[in-house]
Amino acid sequence: MTNETLDNIQENPYEGMNPKDAAAKLFSNNNKLESGPSGKFPVGSDTQSLLALFSDGTFLVSNTHKFDGRVLSFQSLVRKKGGVIHRPVYVAMSLLNTIYSTAIKTSNSTVSKEDAMSNNQMQKDFVDIVYRASEQRVSDIHVVVADHTTVMFRIAGSMQTILEYDKNWGEAFVRSVFASADISDSNYAQNEFQAGQKLGSTPLRGEKDLYLPENVLSIRLQFNPIAFGTRYLVMRLLYANSSTSSADNLKELGFSDYEDEKLYRMRSFPTGLCIIAGPTGSGKSTTLQRVMIKMLKEKNYELNLITVEDPPEYPIPGARQMPVTNATTEEEKENAFNLALAASLRSDPDAIMVGEIRTLSSAELTFKAALSGHNVWSTLHANSAPAIVNRLLDMGIDSFKLKDPELIRGLLSQRLFKKLCPKCRQAIKDHPDHPSYVRLEKALGKYGIEQSYIKGPGCPFCNGKGIIGRIVASEVIIPDSKFLEKLVDGKKGDAVHYWTNELSGRTLKEDAIEKMLRGIIAVDEVERWCGMLDTEAVY
Repeated sequence: MTNETLDNIQENPYEGMNPKDAAAKLFSNNNKLESGPSGKFPVGSDTQSLLALFSDGTFLVSNTHKFDGRVLSFQSLVRKKGGVIHRPVYVAMSLLNTIYSTAIKTSNSTVSKEDAMSNNQMQKDFVDIVYRASEQRVSDIHVVVADHTTVMFRIAGSMQTILEYDKNWGEAFVRSVFASADISDSNYAQNEFQAGQKLGSTPLRGEKDLYLPENVLSIRLQFNPIAFGTRYLVMRLLYANSSTSSADNLKELGFSDYEDEKLYRMRSFPTGLCIIAGPTGSGKSTTLQRVMIKMLKEKNYELNLITVEDPPEYPIPGARQMPVTNATTEEEKENAFNLALAASLRSDPDAIMVGEIRTLSSAELTFKAALSGHNVWSTLHANSAPAIVNRLLDMGIDSFKLKDPELIRGLLSQRLFKKLCPKCRQAIKDHPDHPSYVRLEKALGKYGIEQSYIKGPGCPFCNGKGIIGRIVASEVIIPDSKFLEKLVDGKKGDAVHYWTNELSGRTLKEDAIEKMLRGIIAVDEVERWCGMLDTEAVY
């Protein structure tokens, strides 16, 4: 052992003491637990058994975790933030557990009137910001706390800075949002990744009359530590349908007659697997929800539909929605998800909806459900409909399963495109200097130039934005054995050529171009998601 290491070791003055007496001594003289839930450097429940830092600089570390990465990372964070931290004292884990139990009991009984008022104001600010976002149908709210706080809205796919506050407001706001969550980790930890969910049907904690807007079903919360700052909060807003009569309306989302008919065929299969793909924020969950509602209606609700979701995002009337909760680590989440999926198979289902295929184990259980005579639907992160098969193959699914068209029933990929305001959109023929003009003319000739538009300057109809929401463009494949075999054998180009020519398939790019020629989406919006107009679609 080096001299430097010996210098950093401090004798344990609490050795041999009863943990309760030792904890009482540590909390004496108004000494506060800075690593506790209400301290300056809160840690998560899994780290509380490793360390404790007090306001006088006393730093206790579990004697079996002296060189744990979380301990070293915490020391570095405190020093970086200018906190007081002395040489570590190595103690038994039982003392650390007693310290945090004492701190939680004390904090619950000694909340000051000023703190209560401050938290009350933060909760009101939280609701005010969500109301403002919901009026504009914002999909995500981003709160970045650095040397100051920035609040940004993602509106129709684009990020816009809305508000700016000081750093102290941001830290208090993020803590308050965490405390308001209905589902979250037990303790707030500023330097750890945490997740949560706020349900729209319940009031904010301690505020009987403070609710989220009626059109917000729930908010998914993701809390992240960031470099050169303290916290980064992302809130995903999940909205209720504005009309119950349109809850199963797929055309309202943007699906054309062609895709709608393909989806009808996919719903009609009594067995097999149907997968919806796309990147984060592409509307997969909304499409899946509406497909499930429509399927239940078509079957006159004489169908036992069981869903397994982490967590449930939208209500599906008539379905049995099984949530995956009380899991904090990724390993726990995977185990809980697999347990729920296995339980659904034992619950006499006719159809099963799996919120998302994330791991090989969940993929294998999903395939098991499809193989055992059920109609199964799920989502997956993949770049295109053909890429779904490649993604499953890469995850480790047996190739012979992926070549079976009675098992792989339907593949769908989608994106969300900004819709042009019909009042202020501008014809591209009047803007020959537009970057897309030459490529559009090369790809579609004069007809393309005459029929296409670009975003306008904004008007009262679109609140000066030039766009009025978003619309789905998609591609749907009902595969046969020849298509699947080519795809699994690595002949992707041949598979796509066979699909588009022999199976009368239509790519996402072709669907987007049709919407562009109808004046619904802009030329540059098509190129943003589908590549240059004068090139072939690449898979």
